[in-house]
Amino acid sequence: MNGLYKTEVIEYLKADWQGLADVQLATLNWVDWFNKKRVHSALGYVSPFEFEAMYYDKINPLGHVA
Repeated sequence: MNGLYKTEVIEYLKADWQGLADVQLATLNWVDWFNKKRVHSALGYVSPFEFEAMYYDKINPLGHVA
């Protein structure tokens, strides 16, 4: 995980970081993307967020609360 972070945030962006707050914001955005939006081969090339939504639609197709 640290290697991905370093490659995708620190090295890829090559941003002119003005301070810790800039790095923290970039980190938060990357973690949000990594956990919610990036497509994943083990999930059928959908994002974890989409996969979770499909799972809940499958177990509760009408969207009713049990």
